[in-house]
Amino acid sequence: MSRPADLDVLIPSKDRPAALAVTLSGLAAQTVSGFRVVVSDQSAEPASEDPLVASTVRILDHLGRPAEVLRHVPPRGLAEQRQFLLEQSRRRLVLYLDDDVWLEPAAVEVLLSAMDALRCGFVGYALHGLSYRHDVRPHELAPYEEWTSRVRPERVRRGGSAWRRFTLHNASNPLHLAQRVAKGRRWWAYKVAWIGGCVLYDRRRLEECGGFGFWRSVPPAHAGEDVVAELRVMERYGGAGLLPSRAYHMELPTTVRDRTAECYDYVLGDGRHRADHRADHRADHHADRRADRLPR
Repeated sequence: MSRPADLDVLIPSKDRPAALAVTLSGLAAQTVSGFRVVVSDQSAEPASEDPLVASTVRILDHLGRPAEVLRHVPPRGLAEQRQFLLEQSRRRLVLYLDDDVWLEPAAVEVLLSAMDALRCGFVGYALHGLSYRHDVRPHELAPYEEWTSRVRPERVRRGGSAWRRFTLHNASNPLHLAQRVAKGRRWWAYKVAWIGGCVLYDRRRLEECGGFGFWRSVPPAHAGEDVVAELRVMERYGGAGLLPSRAYHMELPTTVRDRTAECYDYVLGDGRHRADHRADHRADHHADRRADRLPR
């Protein structure tokens, strides 16, 4: 049985101290304690010197959730930052959590329970974009399919039928999916193309699949590093999304302006290194927003 003491929460962060403090406050309010929090900070000004961040780190420590903010500069790209965090981890499970995500109090407890039950490579929550909570998109929910038996390995690649599942995570689709299929359950697993922002991995399995070590083979200005890591793990060990999602996106402007290099094209693609678009909560008319523009 997985315990909070088996978990490292890994947070890559850059130039968003207020959002980071909100993210940390969500971790401080979790129903379980004993997990460890590691932040990789690549901000222009050290996040640890921000009063809000410093105070929430102290609160986490006080509540039995040891936390540290590591200065990691100069930036060498998102994949390298995630690999750095992986190399700092010491525990059996690692939760990659973006620095602009707030978690409901039971979020970590449910993630741990789901990993025990499903025994796959990763589980995660797609992020709610609540500014879209009244924007219901039935056509984007069509690819939804639950795991009704054990989670199995899947090969998901651009152009395949499973790739179309990316629409499930646009806007507030996770909220509308949960409302439609809840059936009184505490949580349930469904099939995904990938998940952005909140993913719990079996660390050994992530490392077996290469982690984010591919950072050396992609340009420093890139996006989609999380997609590559998840597709590799899913192909060998399987992966699942969880509903209802207990993760909320703050919908801040992106800190990654140059998305012309998609990691998928360099690591898994056909060598053409296309600059494909990525789906995000603001894909409709706010292209400068953060929520991951995912390769199609």
